[in-house]
Amino acid sequence: MENKQSKDPLHGVTLQKIVEQLVAFYGFDTLGELIKIKCFTDQPSIKSSLTFLRKTDWARKKVEDLYLKTLPKFNV
Repeated sequence: MENKQSKDPLHGVTLQKIVEQLVAFYGFDTLGELIKIKCFTDQPSIKSSLTFLRKTDWARKKVEDLYLKTLPKFNV
């Protein structure tokens, strides 16, 4: 039997790691411009963002999509 790797680039990546990497890369100001949600624009924090994103599927999807678009730039 061969070991099958997931083709999903988000496989094994926690939402917290996604948000932390995006904040480190863009900062909350730019993140709030790219994804217009209050948790990034109004007194932003990792903790409040995670709380909101775990409850809000459409917002989480936008964050995951941005992460996937940004992923190649993280490794530069």
